[in-house]
Amino acid sequence: MHLVSKFFDELTTRELYELLKARAEIFVVEQNCVYQDLDDQDYNGLHVFYEENGTILAYLRAFPKSDSDQVVQMGRFLTITHGLGHGGKLLKEGLQQIIDKMHPKEIYIHAQCYATGFYEKAGFQICSEEFLEDDIPHVEMRLRL
Repeated sequence: MHLVSKFFDELTTRELYELLKARAEIFVVEQNCVYQDLDDQDYNGLHVFYEENGTILAYLRAFPKSDSDQVVQMGRFLTITHGLGHGGKLLKEGLQQIIDKMHPKEIYIHAQCYATGFYEKAGFQICSEEFLEDDIPHVEMRLRL
């Protein structure tokens, strides 16, 4: 398993296919959520993932938040295999990649409510009331750097 961190134009077609396949597997199939995944943010995004033998094991995407060039929005965070520590490892490494390559003052996420403790361990703080996004309870969270 090794870490890959690339902006959209650096991705190979195989990497792009594999990351889109992983996103569909988790967000559409596993979470039974029909939504428009291809939202044009991939073009501006930093794609950070662990892969092994061409297969994505864990993935996240970060892109500049539209209302500020100092705020990065992170999302599409997933792990294919649960309970192996890939998520925690990717969060730590992914945050460092975002800081090193995008230089934000703040990182912002829409976190599924069940996962807030996971993000709080990395320093994120809840900054909104609960809301539904694609019929799944979420909250906004921020990490000030």
